[in-house]
Formats: sequence, C-alpha cells, structure tokens
Amino acid sequence: MTEVVAALIWEGEKFMICQRPAHKARGLLWEFVGGKVEPGETKPQALIRECREELAVTVAVGDIFMEVVHEYPDLTVQLTLFNATIAQGVPQKLEHNDIRWITPREIPCYDFCPADEEILKRIIEVCHG
Repeated sequence: MTEVVAALIWEGEKFMICQRPAHKARGLLWEFVGGKVEPGETKPQALIRECREELAVTVAVGDIFMEVVHEYPDLTVQLTLFNATIAQGVPQKLEHNDIRWITPREIPCYDFCPADEEILKRIIEVCHG
C-alpha cells in the first residue's frame, strides 16, 4: 500500500487541478497536486514538500477532506486529500503539463485519475448538495 497525499486548494469558487506529464504513468490525466509520503514524514509535511517541489508554493494544510483507497494495476494507493490554501508563492508548472482552476460544474470536462473519481463526486455533492 502506497501512502499518498494531495491538496484540495480553493480560490473563491474554483479549485486547482494539475495535468500529469505525458511520460508518466496515467499521463495527461488530471489530478490534485501531491505525491507519496516519504519515510519519517507526517502527511501534512509530505504535502507541503510536494507542493513546493511541484508548484513552487508554500501551502497551509487544513483538515482532511476525504480519504480513499484505490487499486491500480501497478499499485494500491491510500490517498488522503487535505483542504489547503496557498500561503506563499504563485503556482508554477515545475512537474505538470498544465494547471487549471475549475469550478465543480466543470469537473465532467476533464479526464481525472481513477483514484480521484469518488473525491470529485463528493466535491460536487458538497458544492451543490
């Protein structure tokens, strides 16, 4: 089981999604910024590091929005999605092919990683429920 953390970063009505590089597994699919938790790190520490590495921003990590376990053919991930805000910096595409800010209504227009499907349903429910 691979421990993964990701950030749900809101700016007003929109939240940030990132497009995976073409050469990586699940290339060009959209996802939330984040990555693997390294040995010795807490989940919030891992998220802060990943956001620095991938976006060149410092995030303030909030509470957990949702946790999911997803089995890919090549690995099983336990994904913890945290609410987060950008404390410092402007997002840069250091790792990703693209970065977008979208509203929950726009979710169906993008192809997301399968592990994110349940999370996206929950975002739609929370925002339109």
